[in-house]
Amino acid sequence: MAADLPRTAALEVLRAVRSSDAYTNLALPAALRRHGLSGRDAAFATELASGTIRRQGLYDAVLAACIDRPLAKVQARVLDALRLGTHQLLAMRVPPHAAIATTVSLVRSDVGPGAAGFANAVLRRVTEHDLDAWVELVAPDPADDRHGYLSVAHAHPRWVVDELARALGERAAPELEALLAADNEAPGVTLVARPGRSTRDELPGEQTRWSPYGVHLESGDPGSVPAVADGRAGVQDEGSQLVALALSAASVDGRDERWLDLCAGPGGKAALLAAIASGRGAGLVANERQVHRARLVAGALRGSSGVLGLVVADGTRPPYPAGSFDRVLVDAPCTGLGALRRRPEARWRRQPGDLRTLVPLQRALLSSALDLVRAGGVVLYATCSPVLAETAEVVSSVLGERHDVTLEDAAALLPGVPDCDGPLPGTFQLWPHRHRTDAMFGALLRRQ
Repeated sequence: MAADLPRTAALEVLRAVRSSDAYTNLALPAALRRHGLSGRDAAFATELASGTIRRQGLYDAVLAACIDRPLAKVQARVLDALRLGTHQLLAMRVPPHAAIATTVSLVRSDVGPGAAGFANAVLRRVTEHDLDAWVELVAPDPADDRHGYLSVAHAHPRWVVDELARALGERAAPELEALLAADNEAPGVTLVARPGRSTRDELPGEQTRWSPYGVHLESGDPGSVPAVADGRAGVQDEGSQLVALALSAASVDGRDERWLDLCAGPGGKAALLAAIASGRGAGLVANERQVHRARLVAGALRGSSGVLGLVVADGTRPPYPAGSFDRVLVDAPCTGLGALRRRPEARWRRQPGDLRTLVPLQRALLSSALDLVRAGGVVLYATCSPVLAETAEVVSSVLGERHDVTLEDAAALLPGVPDCDGPLPGTFQLWPHRHRTDAMFGALLRRQ
């Protein structure tokens, strides 16, 4: 039986993520184009690749129960295919015979007949139970270890479950499982109309609840939307739109002419801010340290009239005079644990030790931004992570070192957004399970 193109494309994505540290959201479109997939075939390949990567931890636990040797001893190329087959058997509406036959065919053509026979035997063992039964068999007893159970059942590393519970605080008990389940849902595509360049009436789909510029694309390729193809609109989660809107809505004392996005890559927030700034007679400087990300920013800003410049520079040692900006956005590099719906590989790639590197960088970037904003101006510190070490603790640490800064009420800048209070008074925290957005955190600081 010949291996079909959607499954071949999905397998290529898994291998790129595993062996080359590729990002699913970048590897997947490339694989779809390479195999000429569209419509239902593209949707099938997308769910197969993304769903398998999201639930990899759970599927590995199932496969470990079906194989008589450690998974580390299984050839990596075979294990990738077994994960794809397991996802089809346990979480997709694929008949078992089709899931097994196509997976075996992939292994036979890629590795050989011996490995194909092994894959056939393993997947037949997987069919002995459904997903819920497998969870009960391979996960800890929730009465003894609730976080351990949720870690396996919802395919999140244990340390991530612990950090998300800390971030939820007193609401962890009733909401933690809903948050983990939301992380495993396939995200929709949200578009943003860049004001002054397009309107959301031009964009197909249902209007977003809180951003006045967004729509949820119901189906199809966003690149086929004329405003997106022209750069007058873009793809951007509503949570990211709200971050840019919060900074633009804050009051400043005196002039309001020069805005800065200190960590601008890949450019979505910079493009929205530049469009808003242009409508007010202001302009934006986009700063990005990494050259390849700066190229993405340049693409996002193409055609915008509200751009004062694009600079490749380290945000912790910026080439700008102190006090030279009226508004500054610090969308800091972070673990990305607030965007696990969109970046399914992040949960398996990130490690607790990453915080030891990221947190000092986040503090340095926020301190730098506060030096760059003038008295009476504002800085919005944002992360796509709800982890307290990256949110409340960074802000509290910087505030404790400076006497020229006050923490303002950023949550008030998101009128109508319910239940978004953050871990510090005045900060905001969005959540996938509450707001159907990425888990964006925001804190507004004013230079005195």
